[in-house]
Amino acid sequence: MHADMDAFYASVEQRDNPALRGRPVIVGGPRDARGVVTAASYEARAYGVRAAMPLRQAAGLCPDAEFVPGRMRLYSDVSLEVMRIFRSCTPLVEPLSLDEAFLDVTGCERRYGSPGEIAEHVRDAVRTAVDLPISVGVAASKSVAKIASTLAKPDGRRLVPPGSEQDFLDPLPVRMIWGVGPKSEARLAARGIHTIGDLARHDPERMRELRRPATLARAIDPRDVASERTAKSVGNEVTFGRDTSDRELVLRYLRQLSDHVGRRLRARGLTGRTVALKLRYADFHTITRQVTLDAPTDQTRDVFGAVRDLFAREVNDRDVYRLVGVHVTGIGAQTARQLAFRMGDERERRPLETALDEVRARFGDAVITHAALLGSSARMDSERYAWREDVLG
Repeated sequence: MHADMDAFYASVEQRDNPALRGRPVIVGGPRDARGVVTAASYEARAYGVRAAMPLRQAAGLCPDAEFVPGRMRLYSDVSLEVMRIFRSCTPLVEPLSLDEAFLDVTGCERRYGSPGEIAEHVRDAVRTAVDLPISVGVAASKSVAKIASTLAKPDGRRLVPPGSEQDFLDPLPVRMIWGVGPKSEARLAARGIHTIGDLARHDPERMRELRRPATLARAIDPRDVASERTAKSVGNEVTFGRDTSDRELVLRYLRQLSDHVGRRLRARGLTGRTVALKLRYADFHTITRQVTLDAPTDQTRDVFGAVRDLFAREVNDRDVYRLVGVHVTGIGAQTARQLAFRMGDERERRPLETALDEVRARFGDAVITHAALLGSSARMDSERYAWREDVLG
């Protein structure tokens, strides 16, 4: 099964604000900002608005759209609940991003019924828990299931019975195959290949650079659901609404980013050993600096302490910043954490961090914050327009 939330970020905004329901919603920032579209509701997509499109271009296509800044922490929390539902059905879950995952539901028929009934169970459970739409594709392979879920949108399911894959795929446009982007699609069109069926019938030896897509076009995809895949990195970035040379403001953002990264690590039972600082200057020159810690951590204080020291080494009175980011790599499970001499201090901090996470999950991020951020939130909100969160995996 491939399960995919429908217009995830925009759907969350419409859920939480009834005035937005049925209206075109664009997530990413103000309409006149220089950022890009993070997500668009189906009402906005009808005007040609797409993710990664400049916000100003989106405003031109859909002038009546409601533009919202986005709430990545909320989306992450909702994602955790959705993934928990998936894992309550089967332990074989492979997240692809915050809003989609593969599920191997082989053997679940005894509990939930037919494949179609399993899909409906998942959809009902998600809607009951988070009140959001989700589309599900069911097939004997990952690639076909993903295409099926795309065709099931919005808020539907599509079942491709075993043995019917080629009939299902043949008439579909070739761009629906993984690995076929706009450039590949143009090259294929020049050869008279427009549908998946055309690609499946083409001699793979004549197009070695597209051998993998051609194999998928013939419904050959032996990949298993990789439920044990470990995150390579966890990180967050923020692009300022206006370039800034205010080092105090940058440090406040670094603290907030570190807090979010720590929360994500703890929520997933992960730790990381390498902390990285990303800086993009007004001229778009970008640098990354990193440090390896003495022991793996999931603690906000450790992460922020590392990026604060890295930033101090790079700061210059003439620097003007466009973007800052915090990333943690060298990811492993919490059980792999090595003991360090400061472990007694960590034992004291861990219950505090866990309690803060639980309070925020229940009452929202704004209910409690770091003392260093008091009185700065309004200013930070006025500076911010684009947050980015790493996809795990």
